[in-house]
Amino acid sequence: MVVLAGCAAVGPDYLAPRVDAPSAWHRVDSPAPTSTGEQAQDLARWWTHFADPVLADLVERALIASPDVRTAQARLREARARRSLAGTELYPSATAAASVSRSRGSRETGGGKRVELYEAGFDAAWEPDIFGGSRRGVEAAQADLEQALASLEATRVSLAAEIALNYVDVRGYQARLDIARRNLASQAQTLQLTRWRAQAGLVGALDVEQARTVTEQTRALIPLLETGLAQAQDRIATLLGATPHLLGPELVAPGPIPSAQARVAVGIPAETLRRRPDVRAAERRVAAETARIGQVEAARYPAFRLSGSIGLEALSLGALGGSAALARSLAAGVSGVLFDAGRSRHQVEVQAAVREQALAAYESAVLTALQEVEDALVALSNSRERETALAAAAEAARNAALYALQRYSSGLIDFQVVLDTQRSVLTVEESGALAAADSAAALIRLYKALGGGWSMSGADASVGALPAR
Repeated sequence: MVVLAGCAAVGPDYLAPRVDAPSAWHRVDSPAPTSTGEQAQDLARWWTHFADPVLADLVERALIASPDVRTAQARLREARARRSLAGTELYPSATAAASVSRSRGSRETGGGKRVELYEAGFDAAWEPDIFGGSRRGVEAAQADLEQALASLEATRVSLAAEIALNYVDVRGYQARLDIARRNLASQAQTLQLTRWRAQAGLVGALDVEQARTVTEQTRALIPLLETGLAQAQDRIATLLGATPHLLGPELVAPGPIPSAQARVAVGIPAETLRRRPDVRAAERRVAAETARIGQVEAARYPAFRLSGSIGLEALSLGALGGSAALARSLAAGVSGVLFDAGRSRHQVEVQAAVREQALAAYESAVLTALQEVEDALVALSNSRERETALAAAAEAARNAALYALQRYSSGLIDFQVVLDTQRSVLTVEESGALAAADSAAALIRLYKALGGGWSMSGADASVGALPAR
């Protein structure tokens, strides 16, 4: 048996696809590469770097309670069970049975004699895996298990990023609402001042109506922002596996937009590809489909089967234990396809094409991973520059609005200047809030693109790891 099972398996042996990853990221303004250990530590629980307890709590809760995570965990359990099931094909099967029967023949043929038959025994069967079909099946199931594990980690990575991005949306909408309400209060004061001046005959009705137009435009912005805030809160609730009304008060009370740290442990492209679970899942799918080529290829070869039984047969229960009751049999057989109109050959071709699709998907996953990191790097750098510039612009706009209102109150300038400066304050401050949210979102997307959100040091870290190049 050992000799038969040790025969070489048919079909191609798996070779990990080679990837020509660049030696460094192309963005000249990207953070400097860091060591693998530093990168892993920085990425494992990246959401803690924002120093926002609410954000950290939401992410941790989602990683436990999210329906998406539970679904991926169930798929992993299924893959483990299928791996164990595939392994059973390599071993013999044995069954035990016992029976008793009573029969009475007709008087014409058997004289009406009653016969009792007692039987007990074991049956065993084994199909030696001579051409490796079962071993390839185990190999494919193992790769499927590793793919399921990588997919679970990819789900966690995406979930953590989605929670954080929606959290930034919530804080961004709250900041914009605060800006709109503060500007509305300032514009309402200007409107009141204009009305007083009109009653004193210092200005005409035109100034009053212009001030009222600006005020009501700002007022109309508030319901739109409130809608966006509610929708972002509802998205977080869904990701947490909760209905919206069960979401805690931590997202109702306004809070600051998470601030992005200055430095990120980016590492090198090759390390990022090894770390990203979606790339690892795609690579494991190539391994599984490669093994299945050998599995269907083995079906084209003859199949051998050994079977045997040993048991006891007697006409009475007392005689069942005697040596004369012993019965045994041993059989061997071989079967093979003589003609199937090329069906088995076409099945191999089909599986080879499926494998090529998996390989193309893997190459696409690699290219997408590299693109996402490059895009996130440039977005993070530019959003930080924009945030700094808009902060300075907002300060200047507020000063200009204050000076304009003072000069208007003294009758030194036209009211249109006041309106223009107040519009500028609202526009620039809102743009500044959007820029701050964009900076945080860009950093989150960079962490996600680098494969952050899980640790390779866990018990299952070796399962599904990319083979050495």
